[in-house]
Amino acid sequence: MKIYFAGSIRGGRSDVDIYKKIIDYLNTDNKILTEHIGDYSLSVKGQNQLDNDYIRNRDIDWLKESDLVVADTSNPSLGVGYELAYAEKIGKPVIILHNKKKSQLSAMIEGSKYFNDINYYSDVDEVLEILKRKIG
Repeated sequence: MKIYFAGSIRGGRSDVDIYKKIIDYLNTDNKILTEHIGDYSLSVKGQNQLDNDYIRNRDIDWLKESDLVVADTSNPSLGVGYELAYAEKIGKPVIILHNKKKSQLSAMIEGSKYFNDINYYSDVDEVLEILKRKIG
């Protein structure tokens, strides 16, 4: 299965450890299209060697190509919100992961009937258990 993993880049990189563990777990039996989200060397400036047009179009292509979107929404991010709205627009299934200790989930996400697979967690072990139940 091809998975688009969404996590904050320019909105902050404080959760990169969690992203890396999620990506490593999902990569066991799937193809992660956005492995760079878990790259420790990626800063809040993002992939500054690439222009914004290229990044946006590449990511839209990956969203279209994916079978599933997994998004960590714990760190508020305009990009992740945009990706979720696009996934909804094209009808992609979405699993949302949100650290309830870190922030409150946006009403735009929590109030949407489309996003009915919202999973709250407290630590990375809990995230991996959620993914094991949902994806295998």
